[in-house]
Amino acid sequence: MDSILVRGNGPLNGDIEIAGAKNACLALMPATLLSEEPLTLTNAPRLSDIKTMTALLASLGAEVSALQDGKVQAMSSHGEINPVADYDIVRKMRASNLVLGPLLARLGHAVVSLPGGCAIGARPMDLHTTALEALGAEIELKDGYLHATAKGGLKGAVHHMRFPSVGATENFVMAASLAKGTSVLENAAREPEIVDLCDCLIKMGAQVEGAGSSRIEIQGVDRLHGATHPVVTDRIELGTFMLAPAICGGEVTCLGGKLSLVESFVGKLEQAGISVSENARGLTVKRNGERVKAVDVVTEPFPGFPTDLQAQMMALLCTAEGTSVLEETIFENRFMHAPELIRMGAQIEVHGGHATVHGVGKLKGAPVMATDLRASVSLILAGLAAEGETVVSRVYHLDRGYEFIEQKLSGLGAHIERIKS
Repeated sequence: MDSILVRGNGPLNGDIEIAGAKNACLALMPATLLSEEPLTLTNAPRLSDIKTMTALLASLGAEVSALQDGKVQAMSSHGEINPVADYDIVRKMRASNLVLGPLLARLGHAVVSLPGGCAIGARPMDLHTTALEALGAEIELKDGYLHATAKGGLKGAVHHMRFPSVGATENFVMAASLAKGTSVLENAAREPEIVDLCDCLIKMGAQVEGAGSSRIEIQGVDRLHGATHPVVTDRIELGTFMLAPAICGGEVTCLGGKLSLVESFVGKLEQAGISVSENARGLTVKRNGERVKAVDVVTEPFPGFPTDLQAQMMALLCTAEGTSVLEETIFENRFMHAPELIRMGAQIEVHGGHATVHGVGKLKGAPVMATDLRASVSLILAGLAAEGETVVSRVYHLDRGYEFIEQKLSGLGAHIERIKS
């Protein structure tokens, strides 16, 4: 199993390219099941999760080709579609559940295994199933599989979600795009990835209004056609790499970055003493002073502070002046990186959904273990600012969400390398 070796070596400077959004691409790819015509995605990230989704779609009968070194995903679902999403593939990735809505809309039935992914807490499928049941689906859990049918096809309906789940919103919108009549989703997720999916569906002929708000209205159509669509910039990779000069010092421009994708996050960086400026090339980040200031953080659905940046933000606050409190409101098991940061000299106390971080002058390199995707990159960031060497093991998590991270950070002057097992 590979590991990453990081040596703390001072400020980082230069430009870093931000990839297309993993979470957007993983929702866009299943949309190919909604049409017999080709769907082409540009600016696709080159990640193991994308390969997993490719394998899943291929198992369902779709044709998927990675072009231009993987930055273009050319897909077609013109042939016979298999309604069964098997456990052996679905268990690898939570986003596999996003084939459920398209399969129901296309075929009127689907059998989809309960998904896997990072062990960061409960992500209940009932948000998905109740949304699809509102459209007329009948869903039963048997032997670890969701057996879904829509006799006579899906029908438009009004549904209010008890929590603005991104995945459930995506499943509902895709399914409703081919349902009969008008559908309304209330308390919908507002993330940029939702807007990106809706923009793509509109290019395919769907009638969708309200994306980016808490109320999305979909007028079902008889069929969707093909389209070409660029994947939106990855706001989580953007935020992660913005933290590199914040932690290490220096000045970095994140190419393609937009303030609108990370406004709440940037607000916290500025409170901590980090300057962020938007320009035609992207977002430029620079630390003001030797140490950042302590700030309190509460994770919330978009447009609030992203849960997917909480671990990385904690790494920054480990060396801040003062005491910070981080409250995790989305996933109950998302402080598993704290014990690893403590191994590096951090002073962190975790009580339920709250973590209190007492800033220290300097972290020290140590062998640490990644517990999930975002935790793994938080340990790399911490290692970049620590004295000595840090070895991060179990980095297969990292490859699910960050493409060529060693090369990108090395381009800024970081000492980082992959150790092959």
